[in-house]
Amino acid sequence: MKLPRHPATIACFSLLAALTPRVAANVTLVPPESAGFSAGRLTRIDQAMQRHIDAGEIAGAVTAVARGGKVVHFKTHGLLDLETKQPMPPDALFRIASMTKPVVAVAIMMLVEDGRLRLTDPVSRYLPEFKKLTVAVRTPAAEGAGASAGPIAFSTVAAAREITVRDLLTHTSGLGSGLIPAQELAKAPRKPDETLAAYTARLPALPLEFQPGTRWSYSPGAGFDVLGRVIEIVSGGTLAQFFQGRIFQPLGMKDTFFGPATAIVRVAPIYEKKDGKLARQPVTDPRFLPGNGYYSGGGGLTSTTEDYLRFGLMLAAGGEGNGHRLLAPASVELLRAAHIPDTLPGRTPGTGYGLGVRTITDRGAAGTMLSTGSYGWGGAFGTHFWVDPKTQTVAVLMFQITGNQADIRSNFEATVMQALIRD
Repeated sequence: MKLPRHPATIACFSLLAALTPRVAANVTLVPPESAGFSAGRLTRIDQAMQRHIDAGEIAGAVTAVARGGKVVHFKTHGLLDLETKQPMPPDALFRIASMTKPVVAVAIMMLVEDGRLRLTDPVSRYLPEFKKLTVAVRTPAAEGAGASAGPIAFSTVAAAREITVRDLLTHTSGLGSGLIPAQELAKAPRKPDETLAAYTARLPALPLEFQPGTRWSYSPGAGFDVLGRVIEIVSGGTLAQFFQGRIFQPLGMKDTFFGPATAIVRVAPIYEKKDGKLARQPVTDPRFLPGNGYYSGGGGLTSTTEDYLRFGLMLAAGGEGNGHRLLAPASVELLRAAHIPDTLPGRTPGTGYGLGVRTITDRGAAGTMLSTGSYGWGGAFGTHFWVDPKTQTVAVLMFQITGNQADIRSNFEATVMQALIRD
């Protein structure tokens, strides 16, 4: 699939190509004004990225913006590799970490549409070992203790109810969330050669952080890894096979996969700012090392900006992309709905939580230029996307650093939305 083209672009394509010399092969730009964007104002994205590069906060990035299926902005910024001085290529590969989670959510909704599972199903229906779980209760002396205070003392009580598929999708299960589960997970980390089936089978022995459904707390890996295993059980194949056959191949996502990249020259190194400078970090996460066969639904995918833009465009189009319908519009609406409101402990004002995505429920309370109803998510190594149903805007940002990325992401959101000048 080629990203949506528009007849009006034919005459001006040479000019646009000159302005954006490193546009990905399958991305054709349209004049921004034809989609309600200001070309001049879109340059503020470039300026913001350059400021972050000049400040030594990132080595480089790739940014993309589309509206109504028309791509109005696709740019590379800075360098892929600070040591070799290689410019950032448009098809750079990024470890998208937790941006794997929305893909899992789409896969779950596809199985719901197939009539093979329900969001309200207890996880034990597919993984019987999750039938009886416990919840951690801190001892009085451990109340208020943090990670720096040493091991947290706790006892356990029985879970009041079973955790459901929906609990895992919305981070309200307590599985792998919070300090005590993290403490207990660290005692038995996943082995390099351990399969998804073997690892997830060990998780029920760990206590939940809270009673299911009583609060929101992000589960970085365990919750969505279990969902990945549920997908395997229901589909009869591996998570990688399901993603490839049901999502990536239909959408034309040729550069999205689990494990290490084969075209190493395109892989963006991960950096960390130390002593005011960016330092290249060794890749120690087993999900991204050679020989990896662990398909982590919590954060194992590698992708490109163009590929993830295809995924976002499918969501914006109500579940259809590249001539293939992955989901019904009703399923996309259910995915992006605010299942978890900001009144639930753990949520922030103006932001609810859908199935694998954050949803803006009140742009004023959230303090964002994104429209109410916008949804998306980011990754720990520096990736971010959102879909704005009101304006039919999709935006993707890719870079690779560890640490705080909030300013870079919020600046990208602001510079995209301020360039939208017409409904």
